[in-house]
Amino acid sequence: MKGTSIRYSEAFKRQVVDQIGRGKYRCAEHARRAYGIRGMLTVGRWIRAYGGAEMQAKRIRIETMKEIDELKAARKRVRELESALSDAHMDSLLEHAFLEIACERMSTTPEAFKKKHALTLSDVRRMRGVK
Repeated sequence: MKGTSIRYSEAFKRQVVDQIGRGKYRCAEHARRAYGIRGMLTVGRWIRAYGGAEMQAKRIRIETMKEIDELKAARKRVRELESALSDAHMDSLLEHAFLEIACERMSTTPEAFKKKHALTLSDVRRMRGVK
């Protein structure tokens, strides 16, 4: 009988889920055994598909105060990093716009200016006194 799959009607699936919901069976496993359903996860899938929210498995997370504090600190750090990234992006956009304005006034293109006045990041840091 290997390779044979059994198909259950929608009405049957709903009936099994309804009986679990009404308390005739304590859990999906008891209903599965009572009806001789071979699939270990079959009735669970039916409950997710046809059962109400009260039948769905609930996940409860218990955290210590230290974990809660760490999570708050991590969320704060993410907000700070997002803000810093936003500021850096705005600075980059402004620098690009200033370069275009300067090149326009000098009657050159930004590419030609960069090629003629090629500076590396280390050159800029050296000029600013940053190591």
